[in-house]
Amino acid sequence: MPAFRQVGEKQLPNPVLCMAWSPKRDLIALANTTGELLLHRLASFQRVWSLPPSEYTGKEITALAWRPDGKILAFSLGDTKQVVLCGVEKAEILHVFPMQNPVTCMHWMEVVEESSALSSFYSSEDESKLFLPKLPTLPKRLNILVLGGDAGFVELYAYGMYKIATLTGVSGTCRSLSLSSDLKSLSVITEVRSADNNPEICYIQLDTGLLSDCLPEVTRMARKFTHISTLLQYLHLSLTCMCEAWEDILMQMDLRLTKFVQEKNTSTQVQDEFLELLLWGQSSPELQALLMNQLTVKGLKKLGQSIESSYSSIQKLVISHLQSGSEALLYHLSEVKGMSLWKQKFEPLGLDSAAIEGAITAVGSFSLKANELLQVIDKSMKNFKAFFRWLYVAMLRMCEEHVPPELNKMTQKDIAFVADFLSEHFSENEELFDRKGKYFNVERVGQYLKDEDEDLVSPPNTKGNQWLKFLQESTHLKESPLLFPSYPQKSLHFVKRMMEGVIEQCLQKPAEVIGKSVKQAVFLPLYTVPESSENTPRLFELPSLWNDKKAKMHYVLFCMPEISPSKLYLLRKGTDPNRHIPNSVMSIDLSHHLDNPDDDAAAAQPNYAYSCLDARFYDDEMLTVVLQGSEEENRRRVLAQLPLASTLSCQTEFNWEPNLRLDQQSGAIPCQELVLGNQWRELESMKAQFVAVNGIRKVACVLSANLRHIRVFEMDVEDEDDEGAESQNASADQDGLETSMTSQGQGEEGVEAGDEAGERRGGGERSSCVSKD
Repeated sequence: MPAFRQVGEKQLPNPVLCMAWSPKRDLIALANTTGELLLHRLASFQRVWSLPPSEYTGKEITALAWRPDGKILAFSLGDTKQVVLCGVEKAEILHVFPMQNPVTCMHWMEVVEESSALSSFYSSEDESKLFLPKLPTLPKRLNILVLGGDAGFVELYAYGMYKIATLTGVSGTCRSLSLSSDLKSLSVITEVRSADNNPEICYIQLDTGLLSDCLPEVTRMARKFTHISTLLQYLHLSLTCMCEAWEDILMQMDLRLTKFVQEKNTSTQVQDEFLELLLWGQSSPELQALLMNQLTVKGLKKLGQSIESSYSSIQKLVISHLQSGSEALLYHLSEVKGMSLWKQKFEPLGLDSAAIEGAITAVGSFSLKANELLQVIDKSMKNFKAFFRWLYVAMLRMCEEHVPPELNKMTQKDIAFVADFLSEHFSENEELFDRKGKYFNVERVGQYLKDEDEDLVSPPNTKGNQWLKFLQESTHLKESPLLFPSYPQKSLHFVKRMMEGVIEQCLQKPAEVIGKSVKQAVFLPLYTVPESSENTPRLFELPSLWNDKKAKMHYVLFCMPEISPSKLYLLRKGTDPNRHIPNSVMSIDLSHHLDNPDDDAAAAQPNYAYSCLDARFYDDEMLTVVLQGSEEENRRRVLAQLPLASTLSCQTEFNWEPNLRLDQQSGAIPCQELVLGNQWRELESMKAQFVAVNGIRKVACVLSANLRHIRVFEMDVEDEDDEGAESQNASADQDGLETSMTSQGQGEEGVEAGDEAGERRGGGERSSCVSKD
């Protein structure tokens, strides 16, 4: 009776490059060579959704990591050098941020250690909820996404969004990362070129003590800066919506007036032409041709409706999103400034009150510019309404059509209003046209939404503004830091980009300071990369890292097939770099029989030597391994669980020669044999090579050497009906192949719905550890 129950099998159309189990649900994420991200459920390996590659994000997925609560999936893209955060429920892209280097590995860790200061902070009510618009909820505990890449590139992001540390001095290309849950140290596996240009695998332990010593302060700062990053994205999306609400049809009036000026034969100004029509009801043949043949009565009516609709939409977006977002930014930055003034707590983390003050000023300027845009919209709506109403009536009279009585009434005040509009807009534009050769700019709102560095074509008229006059004449207020600069010549986009630059600079300072505090505590060269593994996908290669939260230990699991093919090696380091760990290096001998030697039937069979193809930590006390028989007549593949208790009880000490790699002194490493009992299963009809596991959910996924054949197992139950399961899996394999080849939407279901369905279908026979959350 084989151990572990096989619950799914599939042949996939494209090779898999990454696979990672959700920490909270029976879901596994896969990334393939086409750049597609897939989410599958444990039951029959059913697909929940797929996210196709796009030009916007990228097509070359290089690493995957789940947020510890299982609600967000992070993946990195090599071709566009970006990291994407994807909502698991609806495959929705939540956040995208660029990287300087391509990311080769990532790890997302949740802080476990609690302190009294943190407990009181978590339980306290965040007062911002009382005053500000609702922001996305952050997990209660601090979690950190660690990213690694080429040339020793390592960065830490709080909540996956705010960069809290940029590390320097790591040598080589990062292959694997593990940040300890107590934040005391970071384990890194790197590939370094040796003096003779051979690639060497090295283990580096970095001391991140500042993060653990200042955990309450880091958490407070990270939550605030994550809110600020979210608000910046919110303002960016709001401005994008405003640009979409501004229609190109609004340019028609300006373009046609420009063409009219270029083509007219008379020396009369456009302003005079319109004033003559306003006062005497008469127009030149050129103006009449412009109005009747190019604008037309129907076109003017449509233009007036478009302007009113567009301006109203932009106005609502400014009031409900841009202004409220600016206020929320000011609130959070002011709180961060207060934190920065508490120098005893926050100065070691790099909070600079002067830089934060500059960010507050930049947000104030953006808020003033948004308010200026509101005033321009309000004034333009009134002006255009009066102007178009008058022009519509004038054009109806030119056509000798009936003028509705409600439009025919025009008071002296209305005439004066239109005359002022013509004087202000047309004379100024004609001067600009004569001086700079620019087109007419009667429409004043669009210039604020252009993402250009040039000054506004028609900045607001500030003549007669008593407040500005008072400021200019006041020696004390003229250069006062209490007043936000307004940048009257610049567009809203320009001021927004300036604000983002200042805030980005403000956010980067702590990352630099914390990064410089991180020092290398351990550097251990392990072994040279064997030539046999050069074509293996690097994402699956050993070593494998693990953080034992209870024992506060880092584990490194690896093989040295060219030195000792039948051994699996374990390196242990304390999360506190200053803590001495006895028997830090040991090996597990796989060259013995798998079954219990006390079993007579097993004892009668010959012993087989096995080599390890892949190994992962199932939990703190168990390894999941894929083994291969090393003799020519026995090349079978085996999935097995290896208990670590006997190995960790080894008392023999290994003395590391400091000038040698580990593979050069492997003969001195203490070795332990172990017996599997019945915790193994032969993987028939499958060239198994790699495995991904989740000990919390008690599941494993085995991948073949060609990266396309997958089997999924529940690890805490025995397979009761092996033959029935095999036939069922064969049909599931065929069904799965057909499903994979069909379109994205067919047969897929939501995450929550699938959890409930799975519970209804298999609630009686599924283990309690894989039940619905």
